[in-house]
Amino acid sequence: MAAVPQPRTASLGEAVGRLLGETRQLVADYAELTVLDARRAAIRLAWILGCVLVAAVLVVTAWVVLIASGVVWVWGHGASWPTALAVAAVLNLIAAGLLGWFMLKLAKELPFTALLRQLRGKDPEPPQ
Repeated sequence: MAAVPQPRTASLGEAVGRLLGETRQLVADYAELTVLDARRAAIRLAWILGCVLVAAVLVVTAWVVLIASGVVWVWGHGASWPTALAVAAVLNLIAAGLLGWFMLKLAKELPFTALLRQLRGKDPEPPQ
């Protein structure tokens, strides 16, 4: 009868070396996955920003057409061109002022104020 060879047991150094090699490969796989996901996210962000830009151009175009039609309508009812254009300009300035006021109101609250307040151990502010 032939003797059956016994399987060779790996030494501690070989096991640690294999573990380090597998760990390095696992980290490399996760790093590659992270890079691929980041690239995919960047491409999607570029598409989203491009669509937002096109939508903004379309909204501005529609706004200009609405203002122009209002000017023509006012002019058609007997107002002079300068008066109709001045009314449109004043209405646009009022709308811009209201938006500016709203933005200032939003900007007064700094970002992450609730988180910072929690980290500092302060009580929450009462609702307004």
